[in-house]
Amino acid sequence: MRARLGILAAALMAAQPAPAEMLDFDALDGWYDDNHVEALASFLRTCDLIDDPDWTPVCALAADVPRDDASARSFFELFFKPVVVGDPPALFTGYFEPELDGSPVPTGRFRFPLYRRPPELQDGMAYHTRAAIEGGAIAGRGLELAWLDDAVDVYFLQVQGSGRIRMTDGTVMRVGYAGSNGHSYRSVGQEMVRRGTHTLDQVSAQEIAAHVRAEPTAGRALLDTNPSYVFFRKIGTLDPKDGPIGAMGRSITTLRSIAIDPRYTPLGAPVWIEKDGRNPIRSLMVAQDTGGAIKGMQRADIFYGTGAGAGNAAGTIRDGGRMVLLLPIDRAFAMLDQ
Repeated sequence: MRARLGILAAALMAAQPAPAEMLDFDALDGWYDDNHVEALASFLRTCDLIDDPDWTPVCALAADVPRDDASARSFFELFFKPVVVGDPPALFTGYFEPELDGSPVPTGRFRFPLYRRPPELQDGMAYHTRAAIEGGAIAGRGLELAWLDDAVDVYFLQVQGSGRIRMTDGTVMRVGYAGSNGHSYRSVGQEMVRRGTHTLDQVSAQEIAAHVRAEPTAGRALLDTNPSYVFFRKIGTLDPKDGPIGAMGRSITTLRSIAIDPRYTPLGAPVWIEKDGRNPIRSLMVAQDTGGAIKGMQRADIFYGTGAGAGNAAGTIRDGGRMVLLLPIDRAFAMLDQ
């Protein structure tokens, strides 16, 4: 689900007025069993970017918290209030950073390009659709960053918004979101349900990929029902152990970072996750990313990490539950007064 919004203004916007309920920490299922040191470390990655008077003193205090679980948990309990924004159940999905094979030049095997952002494309501008771009609308202009060997991999790399490409010369190129063509994201899975080929419970990233690969011509046409198209940039400054860059311009953390809708959840905020389903999660994560398909108050996309294993885990997640925002005390009471 990943089209990244790399615009800091959007990343730092405060939560919009919405139905809200304040809770006690005792009401958070599993709160005392989480690793709060890990959550604090993730929070510290980006809290200095939250340019807001309610957050600035909290972030300053966070840097001095001792790195033991009791101290980390006390920090969150002393300076935040849990607030449920919107009406559960939530919808949780997952995303990851793919690792793919590629080439710097087209070959008989590597025939499908990843494009860098065209220089004429401005933010908010409606550009060529996916179908037009796949049909060659910008081919031959030197915009190709790399070439992959599978059109489905290109599509899902765009959905995830970032990835690692193992080149034929042994080097690894990391790519990240550089912009989109200005068309709204449309779910291919929902289109499959609409056509009657699948039921909602049958749709997963793995099933979409298998369905498209089984019938390449019809499958490519199915992918084109999503007119949104993502462009990439080469990222050369990341340590291999770090996660991809999120919407706040910093690396995100496996199972501690989520993508949210910044209209309702401020980027940089801690969020308590109660994900139900086959592999339930009770964990404090941080809103450090956004996504074109992540819309709504009780909506989050959980970052599962890098590589095929992370992709297998993330691709099957479509679960309910509850997400609870942790807000600085003054901000929490102000929200309730709106």
